[in-house]
Amino acid sequence: MPKPRRLRRPLPLRDGVDAVRVRLADPGQGPRSIAEELRRRFPAQRADLDSALAAGQVVTADGEPVTEATRRHRGMDVWTYRTPGPEVPVPFGIEILHVDDRLVVVDKPHFLATTPRAGHVTETALVRLRRDLGLDDLAPAHRLDRLTAGVLVLTADPSVRGAYQDLFAARRVSKTYLAVAPAPPGTPEVRERSSRIHKTRGILQAAEVDGEPDAHTRITLLETRAGTSSGGSGSRGTDAGTDAGPGARLGLYRLEPTTGRTHQLRVHMNALGTPILGDDLYPRVREIEPGDFSRPLQLLAESIAFVDPVTGEDRRFQTRRTLEAWAPGKAQGGNPGHPPSASAPNSCKL
Repeated sequence: MPKPRRLRRPLPLRDGVDAVRVRLADPGQGPRSIAEELRRRFPAQRADLDSALAAGQVVTADGEPVTEATRRHRGMDVWTYRTPGPEVPVPFGIEILHVDDRLVVVDKPHFLATTPRAGHVTETALVRLRRDLGLDDLAPAHRLDRLTAGVLVLTADPSVRGAYQDLFAARRVSKTYLAVAPAPPGTPEVRERSSRIHKTRGILQAAEVDGEPDAHTRITLLETRAGTSSGGSGSRGTDAGTDAGPGARLGLYRLEPTTGRTHQLRVHMNALGTPILGDDLYPRVREIEPGDFSRPLQLLAESIAFVDPVTGEDRRFQTRRTLEAWAPGKAQGGNPGHPPSASAPNSCKL
């Protein structure tokens, strides 16, 4: 079976970051010159645009540099590099769990986004890994929320990327998570939550709404203990971020989603009256200062398992991290302890 044709990047990566695509307006609207159109649309970035144009770093989809004389046509795109704004370094390393010709599997830390988005560009798992491992073709097979730590699978070979991404899209991957949350007396050992979840653009919280369920989670209470009034790493208390008071009974939960809606695990745990510790959105939005890494969300992608679409072998990857609100030394789903952060914020531990 022939490999699918690899799409050529019109511009190479720059320090691990992809160029961005800009879709131009139809030629009947505004100036016909591409350079003038870009200046009109992005006046605050005019100096950067002029520098990029002069350096040949604004190109068409064919890789041809845009000049002052280049005219646009209907449906035309151009590509150029973004200029990332200042970012607060995330002071936690990425641990490599597995590498082969097709896959890179890592243990992502809390607070590190999976891919560039909004104000997080260089401080993302993808950009760090591309740069540190020298793998320009690296791309995620799925995503973890920025505040969630744990197992993240990326593809290194573009020719098989679609096969692995299809596994996740078709829900042929078994995923488990660990979470620490309140466990009031009477909490069932096993619960299931099915609901319809809707996320509105521009609204931070997702919400359960009426309609046919499109999100399902199995929730198992593994262990309980009394909460503490102080936590590790300057956390201002392991009960911070929830309505559980100091000393409240806490539980270690295993969460098994069969769907992948936005904020699904956080929404379902909150809806059951047991919001995850450290959650800055549920049950209410909390303002967190940039650079405040003291209260990580106590949610960890514990394991990922699937049948390899290329080799047919069973594959399973498991985190080596633990949740700081669940004291080290105690059983935590059979996981070993939390690895140390890398010596430099942008380094990856092999």
